[in-house]
Amino acid sequence: MKDLLEAYPDPKPAPTTAATLLKLMHDKQFISYKLYGKSREYFPLVKKKDYFCKHVNGLFKSVFNDITTQFASFFSKESNLTKKKLEDLKAQTLPIPT
Repeated sequence: MKDLLEAYPDPKPAPTTAATLLKLMHDKQFISYKLYGKSREYFPLVKKKDYFCKHVNGLFKSVFNDITTQFASFFSKESNLTKKKLEDLKAQTLPIPT
């Protein structure tokens, strides 16, 4: 947790806040840890790509009633993309974050 807190810019979160988030992620089986004396080394159990896909799919289901055309319509209107940029997006397959 010390390394995690050091990575944050000021103002840093309270140690209790970081500990709570780590516990929640552990309880949800997103992370686990190895004990080294009184210290814990945390590591991911879920790949970023899998987490990202699960939450994007959840967004489609909860906000857009699982209809991708509603999402596409909302995205294109709210982001003020030009026709050219929309055509470019349609033509390419973007990688999912890993």
